[in-house]
Amino acid sequence: MTTASPHAHGVHFGRADVQNAGMGAGIVLLLVGVLGFIPGVTTQYSELMFLGPDSHAMFLGMFQVSMLLNIVQLAIGATGWAMSRTEHGARNFLFGAGALYIVLSIFGLSVGVDSAANFLSLNMMDNWTHLALGIVMIAGGWLLSRNMASDRK
Repeated sequence: MTTASPHAHGVHFGRADVQNAGMGAGIVLLLVGVLGFIPGVTTQYSELMFLGPDSHAMFLGMFQVSMLLNIVQLAIGATGWAMSRTEHGARNFLFGAGALYIVLSIFGLSVGVDSAANFLSLNMMDNWTHLALGIVMIAGGWLLSRNMASDRK
């Protein structure tokens, strides 16, 4: 009889840590996308535009949002939720979405807040948060999938 528990091996409720991280990220992004459409959570809601720098709605009073950005968050979150059914899917989601958020951050920082090219309505808080989120997602995908069961065969 062994004293090792499934938790000690990185498995929780029949799911690997990388799956839990991918699912968690997906759920958080889905929640952010939905909350971006709710007045009160999103201040200056009457100024919410579909796209462009003229959307002055602010999610939690800090993050400039547009309808398109909320839809993108919903799509990425749903993708994460769906892909996290397998370890490889969760790892690929964390790597891919993490890279996408880093690219989005670089894009936002390079075009500027008031530029017509800022079609997602990103402000500086969005840009730095996306950069941090991308780094955390890639690091989490790498760290939590180093010992995936399918790679140990």
